[in-house]
Amino acid sequence: MKFPKTYKLKEIAALIGCDFVGSDDFPVLGMNEIHVVEPGDIVFVDHPKYYDKALNSAATIVLINKEVECPEGKALLVSDDPFRDFNKLTHHFKPFLASNVAIAPTAKIGENTIVQPNCFIGNNVTIGDNCIIHSNVSIYDDAVIGNNVTIHAGTVLGANAFYYKKRPEGFDQLLSGGRVVIKDNVDIGAACTIDRGVTGDTIIGEGSKLDNQIQIGHDTVVGKKCLIASQAGIAGCVVIEDEVTIWGQVGSTSGVTIGEKAVILAQSGVSKSLEGHKTYFGYPAEESRQKLKEMAMIKQIPKILDDIKNIKQ
Repeated sequence: MKFPKTYKLKEIAALIGCDFVGSDDFPVLGMNEIHVVEPGDIVFVDHPKYYDKALNSAATIVLINKEVECPEGKALLVSDDPFRDFNKLTHHFKPFLASNVAIAPTAKIGENTIVQPNCFIGNNVTIGDNCIIHSNVSIYDDAVIGNNVTIHAGTVLGANAFYYKKRPEGFDQLLSGGRVVIKDNVDIGAACTIDRGVTGDTIIGEGSKLDNQIQIGHDTVVGKKCLIASQAGIAGCVVIEDEVTIWGQVGSTSGVTIGEKAVILAQSGVSKSLEGHKTYFGYPAEESRQKLKEMAMIKQIPKILDDIKNIKQ
């Protein structure tokens, strides 16, 4: 998330009421999660295990819960609760805006685009030309939809990330200030849910096709010409490269990459990154030929046990 202007370090520190290490006028351009940070961004870290990763990331401002040695060319925001203060910044720069109309006045809808009854289109949404938005679709604030896109009934674009910090009193949600971006020539089936990024974008690439009842998590990037079948569940921060096929009821963990033109067969579970140009099956998902061989060998176990029993007799 980029801020509307360049802020000084002392201004950001004042917004969240924390100390800072660095020049008062050190420039702050935005805030992002660690996997998408750029120079000028704030990244937060609240566990020593990840201090080095945050301090050595592309981010030049680190919101941290301990005053540590500051890397050259960077600045620190020292907070007793970085998670809370990251939320404060999201709330300040991207607050929730209520709407009392079905289509927000700031929404932009292109030529020859059809919006069926009972849809909700939020603030600052952009929809391109020649799209069809079927009934009961909800498109939350800031979503960007390209040209020639079809979205079927009951789909929700832009719900919050499933991202929580466990505290003694319960779970504290990390606020979502990112977007959903749907590229040109995408079809999205009925009752799909695509969550917005926390600070960046959840992206569905050009020409990709999604079946019904699919969940796409926050900050996930789906490449061009991908096919995803019904009831697949893709976690947050996943990268799905171009022309990947994912069949029904596949599930994935967060933060993995699925390589170009990979095929994942139905009901498989993706627990680690997978190379492209291969077919996978099972849980954990492995190359299908090897997995099927293993299953065939397992079926031979009763016969092998019977043979051993007969030999002993």
